Parts: sequence; structure tokens; C-alpha cells
Amino acid sequence: MSAPDPDDVRLAGALVREAGSLAARMRADGVEGLGVEQKTSVSDVVTAADRAAEELVARRLSEERPDDGVLGEEGVDEPGTSGRRWVIDPVDGTYNFLSGLTWWCSAVALLDGDELVLGAIYHHHDDALHLGGPGLPSTRDGVPIGPLRDVPLARTSMATYFAPGDLAASAGAAFYRAAGSAAAVRMLGSGSMDATAVAQGQVGLVLQHSVPPWDELPGAALVRGAGGTTQRVRHEGLEWYAAGAPTAVAQACAALVDGADG
Repeated sequence: MSAPDPDDVRLAGALVREAGSLAARMRADGVEGLGVEQKTSVSDVVTAADRAAEELVARRLSEERPDDGVLGEEGVDEPGTSGRRWVIDPVDGTYNFLSGLTWWCSAVALLDGDELVLGAIYHHHDDALHLGGPGLPSTRDGVPIGPLRDVPLARTSMATYFAPGDLAASAGAAFYRAAGSAAAVRMLGSGSMDATAVAQGQVGLVLQHSVPPWDELPGAALVRGAGGTTQRVRHEGLEWYAAGAPTAVAQACAALVDGADG
């Protein structure tokens, strides 16, 4: 895939930096003013910071890319006319954000039709900006972070996320087949942040089912820009998503379906 427009890369970096900085300022004023609301579970929450950061990004895009579509986790949904769409996760890891843990970020991705163009993830705690995509070698603060070293599942860690009820019955059995073949499992609470760790070779892969686009695409772009791969597999009514080192991803997906550990 050809390299993305440098102006799009610049804009993506500015958007996530501004969104993350706004959320951090609001969090610094205290949890009490964040208007916390529960969505699907006690750990799936939204705050005024999520909404304000998403509104900031959407407003910037309406000014600078008025023909592009916009899709945000907290409700923004503009179809656009250009065939391109920006996908926003204003605060990924909101439960961590509220709890005072630092593993959260702001993230965006850009699609052109069905093609993933780029992703940007800003980790406010480390003031670290990650950029990458299929045609854009992944970087952290401008420094290349790839290529990924290919590793088997048995010799690397797997990051995931699930609420307590998400792994009942067949979903749990499938996950434990894959997880049981990994060297270790990590659940840190932010899919996009997990992807930055994968892209930097700190974690081998991420694996999760029923992943929405704002949780998938920014990190998928980084992983692919670092030489990794992404894969989807359907099993007993669920769609699983994996991203990371090619061999580990292939083995995890095989294990989900039939127990093969490669």
C-alpha cells in the first residue's frame, strides 16, 4: 500500500494529542466532575472527558476534512462524501483513566473505503505519540519501532480484555485453548495501548472477540506498520480478532477453532 498523505499523518497526531491532553486536564480537576455513566457493565463507563475529547476531534475534522466521514465510540456518526472515514476512540481505557491507572490513551484511525490507511495513538502519561499503518512504518515520537520479531505463541505473551461474563460456555473454552498455548496472558484494560506494546515487541499479540472498530483499527494500523499481521476468525457465533507476530497470531486463531497449538 502507498504511503499516506503527510498532512493526514500530521493531523492524526495532532488530534490524538489534543484529545488526550484535554481528557487529562479534566481528570486532574477530580473524578467528581466527570459525570460518570455506566454503559454495558460496571467497568464499561463513559465520562464527560470521553465526550468532550470526541467532540474536539470531530470539530477539528469538520473544519479540516469536511468531506470525510467520522465515527466515534461516544456517538459521533457522520457518513461523509469522500469515501474516507476517521474512527475515534477519545479515551481508550476509561476505567483505568477513572481509577488513576496510566494505561489509557486517545486514538484515531483513517480508512479509505475498506482500506486501513493509518492509526495514531497518544499515551498521555508518557507523552508518547505512536503513528503507523500498512504504508507507514510505525514510530514512537518519530523513532521507528519495527520490524516485529516473529515468534511462536508458546514463547510470547498474549494481551486480551473481557468482562467477567464474556467468556461463558463456548467462548471461554475457545479462549482458554488459545491462552493455554501462550507463555503468559496480560489484561491491562486498553486495546489500543496493548497494540502499542505489540508494535514495540513487548507483547506478542492481542486476542479478543467482538471488537468494535474504534478498539481495533488504530492499533491494527500500528501493528501492521511494524511488520505484524491481523486476522479474524469466526467460531460458534463470535468473531475473534488477533493482531501481532504472524506465527503467534496464526497459532492462536487455529487454537480458538480446533485446539491446535501449532
